Amino acid sequence: MLFNFLSLAAGLALLTLGADFLVRGAISFANRLGMPPLLIGLTVVGFGTSMPELLVSLQAALSGSPAIAVGNVVGSNIANILLILGVSAAISPIAARIPNLKRDMTMMLTAALIMLGLGYWGVVNFWTGLAIFALLAAYLAWVTRTDRRCMTTEEAELVVKLAGWKEALYILGGLAGLIFGASLLIDAATAIAREFGISEAVIGLTIVAVGTSLPELATSVVAAFRRHAEIALGNVVGSNIFNILGILGLTAIVVPVPVEASMATFDIPFMVVTTLALIALILVAGRVNRIAGLTMLAVYTGYVVWLL
Repeated sequence: MLFNFLSLAAGLALLTLGADFLVRGAISFANRLGMPPLLIGLTVVGFGTSMPELLVSLQAALSGSPAIAVGNVVGSNIANILLILGVSAAISPIAARIPNLKRDMTMMLTAALIMLGLGYWGVVNFWTGLAIFALLAAYLAWVTRTDRRCMTTEEAELVVKLAGWKEALYILGGLAGLIFGASLLIDAATAIAREFGISEAVIGLTIVAVGTSLPELATSVVAAFRRHAEIALGNVVGSNIFNILGILGLTAIVVPVPVEASMATFDIPFMVVTTLALIALILVAGRVNRIAGLTMLAVYTGYVVWLL
């Protein structure tokens, strides 16, 4: 059992470091190709920080644990809103000062409702996965076309060029870390679930979901301490869109993913409710204050306790 917990910790560490290395190397490579910073932020960074979720979901589905794959996506979206935004807002209130935030929140809600429909359908097959991934591609193309503007400070930070050998080392090392980390995490999480009699769905919704969201959590906490907590809001909205349309879509293209009835009737609707609550809070109050952040953390704690 101790070995399983050590493997779980090692898997989480490899996923976090692998994602960081891959994003750094990919940004340099994208700059070498002359990609604009906005497009790099939407695609390279967006997919790079979501690689832990993607590889864990793929590994889980291919190894016969689809409940972990779906739980990872749904649980990550719930954790992004209640845990990551909750912690960030508790540190520093989040002001909704992001251009085109309403458009992106609408897409986030659309993705959540699609997930709700797929849950009641009971399976995400090849054609469904292809359709939702195509929707993500169309959304990114639209955003890229409509968001052309002067380079912001955050985008300027994406203009990085490494030496060729460093670039290759970062990309290959990052991918290796992600692949081995995902394998370790899934094997350990599955073994722990069986040992304690916990369902794979619950493991996916909690330990795996939070673990694969560690890069976003770390980024958001650092941003909050620097009084740029609105970065956390942008990260969460973008990540939630990517998780459903990109991660679940690509996983289903490789292997059909069934959705457990319990997840379709409780966890996915809970994800939709948290998404609606966040949007309502932003539209009505225009910010997420400390009280709201602490409330989010309390709700997330209650949700996890309920699952266990």
